[in-house]
Amino acid sequence: MPVKGILERLQQGVVLGAEGYVFELERRGYIKAGPYVPEVVLDSPDALKELHREFLRAGAEVMVALTYYAHRDKLKTVGREGDLERLNRQAVRLAREVAAEGDALVAGNICNTWAYDPKDKTASSRVVRAMYAEQLGWAAEEGVDFVIAETNDYLGEALIGLEVIKDLGLPAMVTLASTHPGETWDGYDYVEACQILAEHGADIVGLNCDRGPATMVPIIERLRATVPGYIAAQPVPYRTTPATPTFETLRADGSGRAFPLALEPFLCTRFDMADFARQAKGLGVNYIGICCGGSPHYVRAMAEALGRTVPASRYSPAMELHPMLGGQVEEKEAAFLPDWKD
Repeated sequence: MPVKGILERLQQGVVLGAEGYVFELERRGYIKAGPYVPEVVLDSPDALKELHREFLRAGAEVMVALTYYAHRDKLKTVGREGDLERLNRQAVRLAREVAAEGDALVAGNICNTWAYDPKDKTASSRVVRAMYAEQLGWAAEEGVDFVIAETNDYLGEALIGLEVIKDLGLPAMVTLASTHPGETWDGYDYVEACQILAEHGADIVGLNCDRGPATMVPIIERLRATVPGYIAAQPVPYRTTPATPTFETLRADGSGRAFPLALEPFLCTRFDMADFARQAKGLGVNYIGICCGGSPHYVRAMAEALGRTVPASRYSPAMELHPMLGGQVEEKEAAFLPDWKD
């Protein structure tokens, strides 16, 4: 039976996604913090496949090819521009190999390039378009099911990505992320920007990264009330607040900026992310996921909060069986301790 496409799945209900590959693989020792270039695709492909597999077991319905920051300019910063095509093709192949182990789709992936400049729109747009065209040309040849254009700071850059995706005839999910308080870097309110993207043919629009659940949900509520199509929400699993709305603004006591290497004190619990999944579903969000900082235990908690039993649910917590927390601690001690008395 053919695998259902992204739009068919969305018609039938919520799709659960999972990202955060770059942060998780950095924690595991396979990606260098700073450049965050996904060299792991070529250097340690088994490590990437294992993370794909863990997300799949946890309930993710989309394996996202790890081509975030895999464009020409970023690879040049680590001296690997000669590996550009090989890395992009390999990323899709690894994602597809694991997706075939379950009922999952493969998403191509492009992101903010840091090359777009609204003050030099014509020239910079040409550069961005060329980066996207070569990355997505290879992804399309490798057979991705749809494309996620994510972490877009500028609406202008997001529209370029959308045009390239639509030129290839692929479904497009375009999500915004910005450290600015309520708008993109080129001055558009997030809801307005998503409206424009939808009007230009984006199949799914929304937000990803930067904001934790607490500061993303209010924007998603406005977005859901305004845009009639499919909506995506993929927050970071960090406890952002109105005073510190993005994880870049979080500050640890006595140690200054927490982003990106000292964020652990601000991590959400699995219960927080389960609550987010339920809340997002209640608001009518169609594509629910997680971004930087995400890991498989969050995804499993979110899947179960959505009423799903996934392969990793076999090992979901059973605290009633914990010797210190279960309901029969005294009975267990009474049966066990006499054997150890003199």
